[in-house]
Amino acid sequence: MDFVLKKFVSFLMMPFSLGMILLFIGIVLLYLNRTQKAKIVFILSFVWFSLISYSPIVNYFLYSYESRIPTLHTAPENIKYIYILGNGHHTDTSQPITSQVNPIAVVRLVEGIRLYHQLLEEPILIVSGYSGLQDPTSHAQMQKKLALSLGVKASKIHIEPSAKDTQEEARLAKKFIGEHPFILVTSASHMPRALSFFANEGLSPILAPTNHLVSVQKVDYLGIYGVGTLVNTHIFWHEILGVLWQKLKGI
Repeated sequence: MDFVLKKFVSFLMMPFSLGMILLFIGIVLLYLNRTQKAKIVFILSFVWFSLISYSPIVNYFLYSYESRIPTLHTAPENIKYIYILGNGHHTDTSQPITSQVNPIAVVRLVEGIRLYHQLLEEPILIVSGYSGLQDPTSHAQMQKKLALSLGVKASKIHIEPSAKDTQEEARLAKKFIGEHPFILVTSASHMPRALSFFANEGLSPILAPTNHLVSVQKVDYLGIYGVGTLVNTHIFWHEILGVLWQKLKGI
C-alpha cells in the first residue's frame, strides 16, 4: 500500500501533472467568474508548459546531471557480477521479447551484456524487477528471456523477481553479492540516486551508466519545442524528487 501511495504522490508531483492542475484551477476560477485570477493562472500554465517543453533549457540541465558519472567503456578484470537494474515491461506473447521489454530496460540489458562479453571469465548477470500491479510475468524473468536470446548462458543469469524499486534492489544485492566487486548498470539519469541506495547498504559498485538521453556539446537556444523534451523533463524531475526524498530519509 505504501508503494502504491508513493507512486500516486509522485505522479501528482510530475511536471505535466502540475501543469494540468494549474489549468484545472484556471477553469474552476473561470467557472466561478473570477476572470482576473483565472487569467493569471492560465498565463502561469502557459509559462510552465513552455519551460518544461523547451529543449535547450531541459537538455542543458539533464546533460549536466547525466555527465556527472563517466561511461565505463571497458570492464575491469576479476568482476564476478554485473547487476542490471530493472525498468518496465508488458507481457504479450504475440510480440517479440524486444517489444515486450521497454526501451530503457533493453538499453540497460544490452550495456550489461556488452560488458559481460569483455570478460574472459564470464560473470553472473543479475536482473531484477517484480511483475508490476497487473502483469503476470516478473520483469526479472523478461530480462532473463531477452538475455538468453542475446546469447547469455542460462547458468550465468541470476534473477531477483521480488524487487519493486531501486532500494529493494540494493538490499538484495547486499545479500547475494556481499563484499565481491561488481558492476552496476542503470540509466545515466538514474545512477546518482541508485548509487546512494547501494552505498547506504555498504556497497561500492563499479558504475556503468547508459541510456544517456541527451548529448549536448553546444546548446542551441533557437531549438524547437517537442514532446520528447517533456519526456526528458519528466525523467529528470523524477530523479531530482527521488534524491530529495533520499535526503529527507537520511540516505
